[in-house]
Amino acid sequence: MSVQVEKLEHSMAKLTIEVPFEEVEKAAQKAYLRQRSNISIPGFRKGKAPRAIIEKMYGQTVFYEEAAESVINVSYPDAVKESGEDIVSRPTIDVEQLEKDKPFIYTAEVALKPPVEVGKYKGIKVEPVDTTVTDEEVEEEIGNELKKNARQVEISDRPAKNGDIVYIDYSGSVDGEIFDGGTAEDQRLELGTHTFIDNFEEQIEGHSIGDEFDVNVTFPEKYQEKSLAGKAAVFEVKLKGITEKQIPELDDDFVSDVSEFETVDEFRADIRKTLEDRKTVAARNKKEDEAVKALVEDSRLEIPRAMIDTEADQLIQNYDNRLRSQGLGLSQYMKYTGMTIDSLRGDMKEQAKLNIESRLVLEAVADAENITISDEEYEEELQKMADSYSMPLDNMKNLITESEKKAIDTDLRIKKAVDIIIENSVEDKTKKTVKADVGDEVIEKKIVKKKKA
Repeated sequence: MSVQVEKLEHSMAKLTIEVPFEEVEKAAQKAYLRQRSNISIPGFRKGKAPRAIIEKMYGQTVFYEEAAESVINVSYPDAVKESGEDIVSRPTIDVEQLEKDKPFIYTAEVALKPPVEVGKYKGIKVEPVDTTVTDEEVEEEIGNELKKNARQVEISDRPAKNGDIVYIDYSGSVDGEIFDGGTAEDQRLELGTHTFIDNFEEQIEGHSIGDEFDVNVTFPEKYQEKSLAGKAAVFEVKLKGITEKQIPELDDDFVSDVSEFETVDEFRADIRKTLEDRKTVAARNKKEDEAVKALVEDSRLEIPRAMIDTEADQLIQNYDNRLRSQGLGLSQYMKYTGMTIDSLRGDMKEQAKLNIESRLVLEAVADAENITISDEEYEEELQKMADSYSMPLDNMKNLITESEKKAIDTDLRIKKAVDIIIENSVEDKTKKTVKADVGDEVIEKKIVKKKKA
Protein backbone atom coordinates (compact mmCIF):
# COMPACT_ATOMS: atom_id res chain seq x y z
CA MET A 1 0.00 0.00 0.00
CA SER A 2 1.18 3.54 -0.75
CA VAL A 3 -0.19 6.86 0.55
CA GLN A 4 0.22 10.31 -0.92
CA VAL A 5 -0.86 13.43 0.97
CA GLU A 6 -2.04 16.60 -0.75
CA LYS A 7 -2.57 19.58 1.56
CA LEU A 8 -5.67 21.64 0.74
CA GLU A 9 -6.98 24.98 1.97
CA HIS A 10 -8.64 25.49 5.34
CA SER A 11 -6.75 22.67 7.12
CA MET A 12 -8.07 20.02 4.75
CA ALA A 13 -6.06 17.28 3.03
CA LYS A 14 -6.59 14.59 0.42
CA LEU A 15 -5.01 11.17 0.91
CA THR A 16 -4.54 9.12 -2.25
CA ILE A 17 -4.31 5.48 -1.22
CA GLU A 18 -3.15 2.73 -3.57
CA VAL A 19 -3.74 -0.91 -2.65
CA PRO A 20 -2.39 -3.90 -4.64
CA PHE A 21 -5.03 -5.64 -6.74
CA GLU A 22 -4.29 -8.90 -4.89
CA GLU A 23 -5.99 -7.46 -1.81
CA VAL A 24 -9.09 -6.60 -3.84
CA GLU A 25 -9.10 -10.09 -5.36
CA LYS A 26 -9.01 -11.72 -1.92
CA ALA A 27 -11.90 -9.56 -0.76
CA ALA A 28 -13.84 -10.25 -4.00
CA GLN A 29 -13.47 -14.00 -3.45
CA LYS A 30 -14.85 -13.62 0.07
CA ALA A 31 -17.74 -11.54 -1.32
CA TYR A 32 -18.48 -14.31 -3.85
CA LEU A 33 -18.54 -16.94 -1.12
CA ARG A 34 -20.94 -14.78 0.94
CA GLN A 35 -23.27 -13.92 -1.93
CA ARG A 36 -23.41 -17.08 -4.02
CA SER A 37 -26.15 -18.71 -1.98
CA ASN A 38 -28.48 -15.89 -3.10
CA ILE A 39 -27.60 -16.07 -6.81
CA SER A 40 -29.54 -18.23 -9.28
CA ILE A 41 -27.91 -19.12 -12.61
CA PRO A 42 -29.73 -21.31 -15.21
CA GLY A 43 -28.17 -24.76 -15.33
CA PHE A 44 -26.82 -24.61 -11.77
CA ARG A 45 -28.39 -25.30 -8.43
CA LYS A 46 -28.90 -22.12 -6.40
CA GLY A 47 -25.67 -21.22 -4.68
CA LYS A 48 -23.55 -23.63 -6.76
CA ALA A 49 -22.67 -21.45 -9.76
CA PRO A 50 -18.90 -20.89 -10.21
CA ARG A 51 -17.65 -17.36 -9.76
CA ALA A 52 -16.46 -17.14 -13.37
CA ILE A 53 -19.95 -17.97 -14.67
CA ILE A 54 -21.54 -15.32 -12.43
CA GLU A 55 -19.00 -12.72 -13.55
CA LYS A 56 -19.60 -13.62 -17.19
CA MET A 57 -23.31 -13.02 -16.75
CA TYR A 58 -23.20 -9.94 -14.48
CA GLY A 59 -19.79 -8.48 -15.34
CA GLN A 60 -16.27 -8.98 -14.03
CA THR A 61 -16.69 -6.36 -11.32
CA VAL A 62 -19.88 -7.79 -9.84
CA PHE A 63 -18.16 -8.55 -6.51
CA TYR A 64 -15.82 -5.57 -6.54
CA GLU A 65 -18.12 -3.08 -4.83
CA GLU A 66 -18.32 -5.16 -1.67
CA ALA A 67 -14.63 -5.98 -2.01
CA ALA A 68 -13.73 -2.29 -2.28
CA GLU A 69 -15.69 -1.46 0.87
CA SER A 70 -13.92 -4.24 2.73
CA VAL A 71 -10.48 -3.16 1.52
CA ILE A 72 -11.15 0.48 2.46
CA ASN A 73 -12.25 -0.49 5.97
CA VAL A 74 -9.05 -2.47 6.47
CA SER A 75 -6.56 -0.19 4.70
CA TYR A 76 -7.75 3.27 5.74
CA PRO A 77 -6.59 3.10 9.42
CA ASP A 78 -3.15 1.98 8.23
CA ALA A 79 -3.12 4.76 5.65
CA VAL A 80 -3.84 7.32 8.37
CA LYS A 81 -0.84 6.08 10.38
CA GLU A 82 1.38 6.04 7.30
CA SER A 83 0.36 9.59 6.38
CA GLY A 84 1.71 10.92 9.68
CA GLU A 85 -1.05 13.55 9.73
CA ASP A 86 -3.21 14.50 12.71
CA ILE A 87 -6.62 13.73 11.18
CA VAL A 88 -9.64 15.07 13.09
CA SER A 89 -12.65 14.11 10.95
CA ARG A 90 -14.27 11.19 9.24
CA PRO A 91 -13.06 10.74 5.64
CA THR A 92 -15.01 11.50 2.50
CA ILE A 93 -14.14 8.56 0.27
CA ASP A 94 -14.02 8.57 -3.54
CA VAL A 95 -12.98 5.53 -5.60
CA GLU A 96 -10.59 6.55 -8.38
CA GLN A 97 -9.71 3.16 -9.89
CA LEU A 98 -11.30 -0.24 -9.45
CA GLU A 99 -10.41 -2.51 -12.36
CA LYS A 100 -9.29 -6.10 -12.74
CA ASP A 101 -5.51 -6.60 -12.51
CA LYS A 102 -4.91 -2.91 -11.69
CA PRO A 103 -4.09 -1.35 -8.30
CA PHE A 104 -7.13 -0.20 -6.36
CA ILE A 105 -6.92 3.56 -5.87
CA TYR A 106 -9.20 5.66 -3.68
CA THR A 107 -9.00 9.09 -2.08
CA ALA A 108 -9.97 10.24 1.38
CA GLU A 109 -10.62 13.92 2.00
CA VAL A 110 -10.12 14.73 5.67
CA ALA A 111 -9.75 17.62 8.08
CA LEU A 112 -6.40 18.12 9.79
CA LYS A 113 -5.92 19.54 13.24
CA PRO A 114 -5.78 23.28 12.53
CA PRO A 115 -3.01 25.56 13.79
CA VAL A 116 -3.81 27.67 16.83
CA GLU A 117 -2.41 31.08 17.68
CA VAL A 118 -3.16 31.02 21.37
CA GLY A 119 -3.86 34.26 23.19
CA LYS A 120 -2.63 35.44 26.57
CA TYR A 121 -3.62 32.74 29.03
CA LYS A 122 -2.06 34.14 32.20
CA GLY A 123 -3.72 37.05 33.94
CA ILE A 124 -7.20 36.45 32.50
CA LYS A 125 -9.80 38.47 34.39
CA VAL A 126 -12.71 36.51 35.85
CA GLU A 127 -15.87 37.57 37.66
CA PRO A 128 -15.64 37.43 41.48
CA VAL A 129 -17.75 34.64 42.97
CA ASP A 130 -19.01 34.59 46.55
CA THR A 131 -18.96 31.07 48.03
CA THR A 132 -20.32 32.08 51.45
CA VAL A 133 -23.03 29.77 52.77
CA THR A 134 -25.79 31.59 54.64
CA ASP A 135 -27.86 30.30 57.54
CA GLU A 136 -30.93 30.66 55.33
CA GLU A 137 -29.46 28.31 52.73
CA VAL A 138 -28.67 25.73 55.40
CA GLU A 139 -32.20 25.90 56.80
CA GLU A 140 -33.68 25.66 53.32
CA GLU A 141 -31.77 22.44 52.68
CA ILE A 142 -32.86 21.06 56.02
CA GLY A 143 -36.43 21.92 55.07
CA ASN A 144 -36.01 20.07 51.77
CA GLU A 145 -34.74 17.02 53.62
CA LEU A 146 -37.71 17.12 55.98
CA LYS A 147 -40.10 17.34 53.02
CA LYS A 148 -38.42 14.36 51.33
CA ASN A 149 -39.10 12.29 54.42
CA ALA A 150 -42.69 13.45 54.88
CA ARG A 151 -45.35 10.80 55.60
CA GLN A 152 -48.52 10.59 53.55
CA VAL A 153 -51.60 10.80 55.74
CA GLU A 154 -55.07 9.97 54.42
CA ILE A 155 -57.55 12.84 54.57
CA SER A 156 -61.34 12.39 54.69
CA ASP A 157 -62.68 15.41 56.57
CA ARG A 158 -61.90 18.24 54.14
CA PRO A 159 -61.74 19.07 50.42
CA ALA A 160 -58.56 18.73 48.38
CA LYS A 161 -56.14 21.66 48.42
CA ASN A 162 -52.89 22.69 46.78
CA GLY A 163 -50.04 20.37 47.84
CA ASP A 164 -52.28 17.33 48.42
CA ILE A 165 -51.84 14.08 46.59
CA VAL A 166 -55.14 12.92 45.11
CA TYR A 167 -56.25 9.68 43.45
CA ILE A 168 -58.69 10.07 40.59
CA ASP A 169 -60.45 8.28 37.76
CA TYR A 170 -60.88 10.35 34.62
CA SER A 171 -62.08 10.12 31.05
CA GLY A 172 -61.29 12.87 28.55
CA SER A 173 -63.18 13.76 25.39
CA VAL A 174 -62.94 16.28 22.58
CA ASP A 175 -66.17 17.28 20.83
CA GLY A 176 -67.91 14.47 22.70
CA GLU A 177 -65.48 11.79 21.47
CA ILE A 178 -63.18 9.99 23.94
CA PHE A 179 -59.57 10.16 22.70
CA ASP A 180 -56.74 7.66 23.05
CA GLY A 181 -54.71 8.06 26.22
CA GLY A 182 -57.33 10.24 27.88
CA THR A 183 -58.66 7.64 30.32
CA ALA A 184 -57.16 6.36 33.58
CA GLU A 185 -58.12 4.83 36.90
CA ASP A 186 -56.57 5.46 40.31
CA GLN A 187 -54.28 8.10 38.83
CA ARG A 188 -51.95 9.60 41.45
CA LEU A 189 -51.57 13.37 41.12
CA GLU A 190 -49.87 15.94 43.32
CA LEU A 191 -51.81 19.18 43.14
CA GLY A 192 -49.70 22.21 42.38
CA THR A 193 -46.99 20.39 40.41
CA HIS A 194 -48.63 21.21 37.06
CA THR A 195 -48.05 17.65 35.90
CA PHE A 196 -51.27 17.79 33.90
CA ILE A 197 -52.07 20.31 31.20
CA ASP A 198 -53.51 23.78 31.57
CA ASN A 199 -55.40 24.35 34.84
CA PHE A 200 -56.49 20.73 35.33
CA GLU A 201 -55.14 20.47 38.88
CA GLU A 202 -56.63 23.74 40.09
CA GLN A 203 -60.13 22.50 39.18
CA ILE A 204 -59.74 19.51 41.53
CA GLU A 205 -59.04 21.75 44.51
CA GLY A 206 -62.14 22.28 46.64
CA HIS A 207 -63.66 18.88 45.83
CA SER A 208 -64.11 16.10 48.38
CA ILE A 209 -63.75 12.33 48.18
CA GLY A 210 -66.60 10.84 46.18
CA ASP A 211 -67.27 13.98 44.13
CA GLU A 212 -67.79 13.50 40.39
CA PHE A 213 -67.26 16.61 38.26
CA ASP A 214 -66.06 17.94 34.92
CA VAL A 215 -62.69 19.54 34.32
CA ASN A 216 -62.43 21.81 31.28
CA VAL A 217 -59.01 22.38 29.71
CA THR A 218 -57.43 23.40 26.41
CA PHE A 219 -54.47 21.52 24.98
CA PRO A 220 -51.41 23.65 24.06
CA GLU A 221 -51.06 24.72 20.44
CA LYS A 222 -47.74 22.83 20.26
CA TYR A 223 -48.96 19.68 22.01
CA GLN A 224 -47.00 16.59 20.97
CA GLU A 225 -50.17 14.77 19.88
CA LYS A 226 -51.06 16.84 16.82
CA SER A 227 -54.72 15.73 16.74
CA LEU A 228 -55.26 17.31 20.18
CA ALA A 229 -53.16 20.47 19.75
CA GLY A 230 -55.16 23.58 20.56
CA LYS A 231 -58.37 21.60 21.19
CA ALA A 232 -60.78 22.16 24.10
CA ALA A 233 -61.36 19.01 26.13
CA VAL A 234 -63.68 17.89 28.93
CA PHE A 235 -62.55 15.37 31.55
CA GLU A 236 -65.11 13.52 33.65
CA VAL A 237 -63.34 13.13 36.99
CA LYS A 238 -64.09 11.15 40.13
CA LEU A 239 -62.08 12.00 43.25
CA LYS A 240 -61.37 8.74 45.11
CA GLY A 241 -58.75 9.63 47.70
CA ILE A 242 -56.77 12.46 49.29
CA THR A 243 -53.52 12.36 51.23
CA GLU A 244 -51.39 15.17 52.61
CA LYS A 245 -47.73 15.34 53.52
CA GLN A 246 -46.94 15.28 57.23
CA ILE A 247 -43.56 16.93 57.71
CA PRO A 248 -41.46 15.33 60.49
CA GLU A 249 -39.90 17.39 63.27
CA LEU A 250 -36.19 18.13 63.14
CA ASP A 251 -34.82 16.31 66.18
CA ASP A 252 -32.07 13.86 67.03
CA ASP A 253 -34.32 10.87 66.28
CA PHE A 254 -34.99 12.14 62.76
CA VAL A 255 -31.28 12.83 62.18
CA SER A 256 -30.17 9.37 63.32
CA ASP A 257 -32.83 7.80 61.09
CA VAL A 258 -31.84 9.51 57.82
CA SER A 259 -28.09 9.98 58.23
CA GLU A 260 -24.97 8.71 59.95
CA PHE A 261 -25.16 11.49 62.51
CA GLU A 262 -26.65 11.45 66.01
CA THR A 263 -27.53 15.07 66.68
CA VAL A 264 -29.15 17.98 64.89
CA ASP A 265 -26.00 20.07 65.32
CA GLU A 266 -23.87 17.44 63.56
CA PHE A 267 -26.44 17.16 60.79
CA ARG A 268 -26.61 20.92 60.31
CA ALA A 269 -22.81 21.20 60.25
CA ASP A 270 -22.57 18.49 57.61
CA ILE A 271 -25.16 20.22 55.43
CA ARG A 272 -23.21 23.47 55.71
CA LYS A 273 -19.98 21.69 54.73
CA THR A 274 -21.71 20.05 51.78
CA LEU A 275 -23.08 23.40 50.62
CA GLU A 276 -19.64 24.95 50.94
CA ASP A 277 -18.10 22.17 48.87
CA ARG A 278 -20.82 22.53 46.27
CA LYS A 279 -20.33 26.29 46.03
CA THR A 280 -16.56 25.88 45.76
CA VAL A 281 -16.99 23.50 42.84
CA ALA A 282 -19.58 25.75 41.22
CA ALA A 283 -17.29 28.79 41.57
CA ARG A 284 -14.39 26.88 40.05
CA ASN A 285 -16.54 25.72 37.14
CA LYS A 286 -17.78 29.26 36.53
CA LYS A 287 -14.24 30.62 36.50
CA GLU A 288 -13.14 27.86 34.12
CA ASP A 289 -15.98 28.58 31.70
CA GLU A 290 -15.38 32.32 31.83
CA ALA A 291 -11.59 32.07 31.47
CA VAL A 292 -11.66 29.54 28.63
CA LYS A 293 -14.28 31.59 26.78
CA ALA A 294 -12.10 34.69 27.12
CA LEU A 295 -9.03 32.79 25.94
CA VAL A 296 -10.86 31.43 22.90
CA GLU A 297 -11.93 34.95 21.98
CA ASP A 298 -8.32 36.12 22.32
CA SER A 299 -6.94 33.25 20.20
CA ARG A 300 -6.89 32.74 16.45
CA LEU A 301 -7.94 29.48 14.80
CA GLU A 302 -9.98 28.33 11.82
CA ILE A 303 -11.91 25.10 12.31
CA PRO A 304 -12.55 22.92 9.24
CA ARG A 305 -16.25 22.31 8.60
CA ALA A 306 -15.65 18.55 8.42
CA MET A 307 -14.25 18.64 11.95
CA ILE A 308 -17.39 20.37 13.23
CA ASP A 309 -19.62 17.87 11.39
CA THR A 310 -17.74 14.96 12.97
CA GLU A 311 -18.00 16.46 16.46
CA ALA A 312 -21.72 17.19 15.97
CA ASP A 313 -22.38 13.59 14.94
CA GLN A 314 -20.50 12.41 18.04
CA LEU A 315 -22.66 14.65 20.22
CA ILE A 316 -25.76 13.16 18.60
CA GLN A 317 -24.44 9.65 19.26
CA ASN A 318 -23.75 10.51 22.89
CA TYR A 319 -27.25 11.98 23.22
CA ASP A 320 -28.75 8.85 21.67
CA ASN A 321 -26.85 6.72 24.19
CA ARG A 322 -28.20 8.79 27.09
CA LEU A 323 -31.74 8.51 25.76
CA ARG A 324 -31.38 4.74 25.38
CA SER A 325 -30.18 4.45 28.96
CA GLN A 326 -33.51 6.05 29.91
CA GLY A 327 -35.49 3.68 27.69
CA LEU A 328 -36.06 6.19 24.88
CA GLY A 329 -34.33 6.02 21.51
CA LEU A 330 -33.36 8.97 19.34
CA SER A 331 -36.05 8.16 16.76
CA GLN A 332 -38.74 8.25 19.45
CA TYR A 333 -37.37 11.51 20.82
CA MET A 334 -37.50 13.13 17.39
CA LYS A 335 -41.04 11.84 16.88
CA TYR A 336 -42.21 13.38 20.15
CA THR A 337 -40.44 16.71 19.59
CA GLY A 338 -41.11 17.00 15.86
CA MET A 339 -37.40 17.34 15.16
CA THR A 340 -35.50 15.76 12.26
CA ILE A 341 -31.96 14.46 12.25
CA ASP A 342 -30.95 17.49 10.18
CA SER A 343 -32.50 19.99 12.59
CA LEU A 344 -30.92 18.15 15.54
CA ARG A 345 -27.54 18.19 13.81
CA GLY A 346 -27.97 21.90 13.14
CA ASP A 347 -28.63 22.51 16.82
CA MET A 348 -25.57 20.45 17.78
CA LYS A 349 -23.15 22.24 15.45
CA GLU A 350 -22.85 25.37 17.58
CA GLN A 351 -22.03 23.29 20.65
CA ALA A 352 -19.64 21.21 18.55
CA LYS A 353 -17.81 24.37 17.46
CA LEU A 354 -17.53 25.59 21.06
CA ASN A 355 -16.21 22.20 22.19
CA ILE A 356 -13.57 22.12 19.48
CA GLU A 357 -12.45 25.71 20.05
CA SER A 358 -12.03 25.13 23.78
CA ARG A 359 -10.20 21.84 23.32
CA LEU A 360 -7.79 23.14 20.68
CA VAL A 361 -6.94 26.29 22.62
CA LEU A 362 -6.33 24.32 25.83
CA GLU A 363 -4.16 21.83 23.95
CA ALA A 364 -2.15 24.80 22.69
CA VAL A 365 -1.68 26.00 26.28
CA ALA A 366 -0.55 22.50 27.27
CA ASP A 367 1.98 22.55 24.43
CA ALA A 368 3.20 26.02 25.38
CA GLU A 369 3.70 24.89 28.98
CA ASN A 370 5.33 21.59 27.91
CA ILE A 371 2.80 19.67 29.98
CA THR A 372 3.34 15.92 30.07
CA ILE A 373 1.54 13.08 31.82
CA SER A 374 3.56 10.63 33.88
CA ASP A 375 2.97 6.87 33.85
CA GLU A 376 1.73 7.15 37.42
CA GLU A 377 -0.84 9.82 36.51
CA TYR A 378 -2.02 7.81 33.53
CA GLU A 379 -2.40 4.66 35.63
CA GLU A 380 -4.26 6.60 38.32
CA GLU A 381 -6.77 7.75 35.68
CA LEU A 382 -7.16 4.19 34.42
CA GLN A 383 -7.80 3.05 37.99
CA LYS A 384 -10.64 5.58 38.29
CA MET A 385 -12.12 4.24 35.05
CA ALA A 386 -11.74 0.65 36.23
CA ASP A 387 -13.42 1.50 39.55
CA SER A 388 -16.35 3.15 37.73
CA TYR A 389 -16.94 -0.10 35.81
CA SER A 390 -16.16 -2.34 38.81
CA MET A 391 -13.42 -4.19 36.97
CA PRO A 392 -9.78 -5.01 37.74
CA LEU A 393 -7.18 -2.50 36.52
CA ASP A 394 -5.46 -5.08 34.30
CA ASN A 395 -8.74 -5.77 32.49
CA MET A 396 -9.18 -2.05 31.84
CA LYS A 397 -5.63 -1.81 30.51
CA ASN A 398 -6.35 -4.61 28.05
CA LEU A 399 -9.49 -2.85 26.80
CA ILE A 400 -7.87 0.53 26.11
CA THR A 401 -6.89 1.07 22.48
CA GLU A 402 -4.01 3.25 21.32
CA SER A 403 -6.41 5.99 20.18
CA GLU A 404 -8.20 5.89 23.55
CA LYS A 405 -4.87 6.05 25.35
CA LYS A 406 -3.98 9.13 23.33
CA ALA A 407 -7.38 10.68 24.18
CA ILE A 408 -6.86 10.05 27.90
CA ASP A 409 -3.42 11.63 27.73
CA THR A 410 -4.87 14.69 25.96
CA ASP A 411 -7.70 15.03 28.51
CA LEU A 412 -5.23 14.94 31.41
CA ARG A 413 -2.99 17.53 29.74
CA ILE A 414 -6.02 19.77 29.20
CA LYS A 415 -6.97 19.50 32.88
CA LYS A 416 -3.48 20.63 33.84
CA ALA A 417 -3.68 23.48 31.33
CA VAL A 418 -6.96 24.64 32.92
CA ASP A 419 -5.30 24.53 36.35
CA ILE A 420 -2.54 26.83 35.10
CA ILE A 421 -5.08 29.25 33.61
CA ILE A 422 -7.18 29.40 36.80
CA GLU A 423 -4.17 29.64 39.11
CA ASN A 424 -2.96 32.64 37.12
CA SER A 425 -6.36 34.32 36.68
CA VAL A 426 -7.28 37.50 38.52
CA GLU A 427 -10.62 38.67 39.81
CA ASP A 428 -12.05 41.62 37.92
CA LYS A 429 -12.84 44.12 40.67
CA THR A 430 -14.84 46.23 38.24
CA LYS A 431 -17.47 43.49 38.06
CA LYS A 432 -20.12 42.83 40.67
CA THR A 433 -19.54 39.76 42.83
CA VAL A 434 -22.02 36.99 42.06
CA LYS A 435 -23.14 34.18 44.32
CA ALA A 436 -22.13 30.61 43.53
CA ASP A 437 -24.97 28.31 42.58
CA VAL A 438 -25.68 25.86 45.39
CA GLY A 439 -27.40 23.20 43.30
CA ASP A 440 -28.75 20.02 44.85
CA GLU A 441 -26.91 17.09 43.29
CA VAL A 442 -24.06 16.88 45.81
CA ILE A 443 -26.40 17.54 48.72
CA GLU A 444 -28.71 14.78 47.60
CA LYS A 445 -25.84 12.31 47.59
CA LYS A 446 -24.28 13.37 50.83
CA ILE A 447 -27.17 14.01 53.23
CA VAL A 448 -28.83 10.62 53.06
CA LYS A 449 -25.71 8.60 53.68
CA LYS A 450 -27.04 5.39 55.17
CA LYS A 451 -29.93 4.09 57.19
CA LYS A 452 -29.20 2.49 60.51
CA ALA A 453 -30.08 -1.15 60.94
